[in-house]
Amino acid sequence: MASKARAGIQSVEVGFALLDALAHASGPLMLRDLAALAGMSAAKAHRYLVSFQRLGLVAQDSATTRYDLGPGALKLGLASLSRMDAVRMARERVAALNAQLGHTLALAVWGNHGPTIVHWDESPQAVTVNLRLGDVMPLLSSATGRCFAAFVQREGKVDRMAGMIREEMERARRLGRTDVPSTAAQVKAMLDEVRTRGAARVVDTLLPGIVGFCAPVFDADGHMVLGMVALGSAATFDADWDGAVDRSLRAAAAQLSNDLGYTG
Repeated sequence: MASKARAGIQSVEVGFALLDALAHASGPLMLRDLAALAGMSAAKAHRYLVSFQRLGLVAQDSATTRYDLGPGALKLGLASLSRMDAVRMARERVAALNAQLGHTLALAVWGNHGPTIVHWDESPQAVTVNLRLGDVMPLLSSATGRCFAAFVQREGKVDRMAGMIREEMERARRLGRTDVPSTAAQVKAMLDEVRTRGAARVVDTLLPGIVGFCAPVFDADGHMVLGMVALGSAATFDADWDGAVDRSLRAAAAQLSNDLGYTG
């Protein structure tokens, strides 16, 4: 019985090579090409494909005879994506990143009123900051806000964001602030830099003496689903681009994006 069980599992693994080849292909494939990519003969591949077609995992175009992933594969993929909780997955990684960096970390999502802090993991060596769960971050003076402003592309959010940015620019002009953008051209330059660097940074802007970085996390559709934030005292925090904090935070966000199915 054990031998049969092992053979059955091995057979599934062998057949999966065909599905994996289709998943990575740029389009439908002829039998010979699909078999070659999976490392098996055309006759062997055909036997697997017959079964996969019955299960809906593979479909064959009757006109071109080419094979592609079927509706069953789509259902499995969508079911998997729908069960991926980006915030839950991020929380599971924050503690290790906190231990590595030694600075306070936070997670933010886009809420009804803007970028909202939904998780807070304070470092034992952290300085006291006047932030808490549920706080909404400004778009121009916080790393979190700048990150969302640069990478969020969904229409409803973009429209809301444009109004918020105009309000913040007007407030900055009234207060005579020079540490945040006060014109549309300055906002564009700031957001272009965030996109180029792949993260946002503020130094002594939102809170006196505090440095903050925020890196975006994307889902399989390329939408920013959350921001990973690191902040700490300017006296002990590595504020350099491509420094220890910047590199580690961006790497963690990129890995989470990859695990959520992002391929950009």
